[in-house]
Amino acid sequence: MITLTPRAALQVRTMLQDVDPLEHKRLRVFVESGGCSGFQYGMSFDVQKPDDQVLESEGLSILMDPTSLAYLNGSAIDFDDGLQGKGFEIKNPNAQSTCGCGKSFA
Repeated sequence: MITLTPRAALQVRTMLQDVDPLEHKRLRVFVESGGCSGFQYGMSFDVQKPDDQVLESEGLSILMDPTSLAYLNGSAIDFDDGLQGKGFEIKNPNAQSTCGCGKSFA
């Protein structure tokens, strides 16, 4: 399970307004190799692939491949638009360590 905070959901809805509704794209959250801690988080708008899990939070669908779900299960996604301007933040209970920017983990 992945959850979006109300602030994150509002930002995703705002961003979805720029996506063609005929393309049937949804929010994809994923993990890939890289970053200063070994893995990094990624988010995009994408179409569903055959092996994707479709999760729901705050009325939005979230696409996740099985590997990313294993790393991110139980995570919460927030959006911070304050003075620091961090953007999306993933709070991952499975991360053993994170980097200072919060974009990568181990």
